[in-house]
Amino acid sequence: MTSSFHDTRWTLVSRSRGEDTQARAAMSELCAAYYAPVVAFLRRDGRAEDVARDLAHDFFAKLLTGGTIDGADPLRGKFRSYLLTVLKRFAANQREHDRAAKRGGGQIHAVIDGDSDMTGAGLQIADTSIEAPDAAFDRQWALTLLARALARLESEMRDEGKSEHFDGLKPWLTAEADATPQSEVAAKLGMSIEAVKVAVHRLRKRFREAVKAEIAQTLGHAGDVNEEMDALMRALRK
Repeated sequence: MTSSFHDTRWTLVSRSRGEDTQARAAMSELCAAYYAPVVAFLRRDGRAEDVARDLAHDFFAKLLTGGTIDGADPLRGKFRSYLLTVLKRFAANQREHDRAAKRGGGQIHAVIDGDSDMTGAGLQIADTSIEAPDAAFDRQWALTLLARALARLESEMRDEGKSEHFDGLKPWLTAEADATPQSEVAAKLGMSIEAVKVAVHRLRKRFREAVKAEIAQTLGHAGDVNEEMDALMRALRK
């Protein structure tokens, strides 16, 4: 089981403030946990896939070397919210940098005639069917968190010697259950169908607790877990 299952995100933030090996390892773990949500945000913010991935690396490099992470404070609540705020600032600065480059470093090459008919020029109606960058970040955060919780649960059950049990019942934690007859799993595990139903119920309960444990790592106050669970469900429904 990796250290991220024991250390909270805020603990990793504290450890990342420094130049030693431990600090670099902590920051590396933070980057790995949030890389996919950052890329999702940048993609929805208008970047191509390869550009978004390059910018994500730049973003985390700035966190690692620029002292930005020093402003993170667990007393302010959710690490996710803090990271999204910093990411928005980074994306805005990058966009302005790109615009300046297109203008030739900020030099003015032409003057618009004030009498020209510019009605409607450059105006675009937003496509409301396109997912907003914030929503893309939250949705990928939710998917990544669920994947980490599933890995946590799998690791625990393998440690308990229940690998076959987990593998057989895992479809009921994902979207694969409809394609897997319970009678087939029951025969494979040497259980009755009723016993499989009970096992699935218990496994889902453990999975929910694993999700809550992952969420708790990102919060400054444990009491915010249920609120963040609601946010996770909303993100998945969008």
